[in-house]
Amino acid sequence: MIAQISVYPLGKGASLSKPVSALVDLVDRSGLDYRLTSMGTVVEGEWDPVMRLVRRLRDRALKDSERIIVTISIDERKDRRRRLDHKVRAVESILGRTVRT
Repeated sequence: MIAQISVYPLGKGASLSKPVSALVDLVDRSGLDYRLTSMGTVVEGEWDPVMRLVRRLRDRALKDSERIIVTISIDERKDRRRRLDHKVRAVESILGRTVRT
């Protein structure tokens, strides 16, 4: 499955780069394949490891913030694996050129 995860610590001012960096460190250490974007992180893996990561992210964010918002979008298919890069390549194939990722 592919999951897009965004964690928003509230009450931390205009810049969230410092609290978000601690969360990205957890993602990086998870061993899951991921892509960091400016609005969230896309993670690929099996249900249990991805959900364990979501729990760790939630717990870590709540250490530093009284309130957080977590959004998760899940794309799950039974017939395919390793789709994180494939989705981008499919669009590039249709367009006939590479796009920024």
